[in-house]
Amino acid sequence: MYSFQVITDSSYENATETGWFPIRTVASLTGVKPVTLRAWERRYQLLAPRRTEKGHRLYSRHDIDRITRLQTLLEQGIPVSQAAKILTEETDVPGVARLDTWTRARMRCRRAIGVFDEAALETVIEEALALYPVQAVTRELLIPLLGELGHSWQETGSGVAEEHFFSVFLRSRLGARFHHRVRRDKGPIIIAACIPGEQHEIGLLFFALAAALEFRLVLLGANLPLEEFVLPTRRVSANGIVLSGSAEPAPGVLERELPALVENVDIPVFVGGAVSVQYRDAITHAAAIPLGEDIDRGLRLLIERLAVEE
Repeated sequence: MYSFQVITDSSYENATETGWFPIRTVASLTGVKPVTLRAWERRYQLLAPRRTEKGHRLYSRHDIDRITRLQTLLEQGIPVSQAAKILTEETDVPGVARLDTWTRARMRCRRAIGVFDEAALETVIEEALALYPVQAVTRELLIPLLGELGHSWQETGSGVAEEHFFSVFLRSRLGARFHHRVRRDKGPIIIAACIPGEQHEIGLLFFALAAALEFRLVLLGANLPLEEFVLPTRRVSANGIVLSGSAEPAPGVLERELPALVENVDIPVFVGGAVSVQYRDAITHAAAIPLGEDIDRGLRLLIERLAVEE
């Protein structure tokens, strides 16, 4: 059974920066109402929130993983009491069980990629999606796989065909999932695209699938000049612009085009991906907002800045 841990309220506002999430943020990220979260905690002892001195709950990433795992079991028709028992029988050590599961899945994927076996690769990923929500599969399986393939190519100079094979596979699957998503008819509108110079849309699609739970999205793809954002932004009454980049930006983008875009639109401009870490100072100097590489953390910042209803 879990016990409460107490932290000071002076750190409450910055808790999300250290990996702890207020109940409203958890409710927004998972779609589970606060009253239900409190009931699951009280009746089944499934969650281990810390408590501030004033009694505010703060949840860990492990808690969020358990919530999404429970949702998956409920969607499969398993009663909540039985689902709670299944989760209780799993390890209570954060990360231990998931590490073994995801490591095995990544190894199976690497074997399939190594022989260019699309059917075997799809089997592994579909099995993971049957057990875990897409956010967990993205964070624990797909993004690390891309990183491993890229690292292998940089270290050995080989594996370019494997990386291309997996990239094409992901682009088609992620694009299909985004196309068939449940579309929101309310909420803030985001215009999203790759930063000029970025040829790969996979990072953008990862972001789009996660953001579609909170926002209405208009995707503009790769290599769109930044001055071309002004017209669609006005026509759809967008609330924000998100640029995604993992590669070196095209010359002049951060120095001239990005400041000009910020000046020509009256909505915030965000930049995510590796570019937002490597060129954080330049992005901030342009009056844009860096989101970092962590999609979950970037979404929390978007939710806060664009005032998404929780």
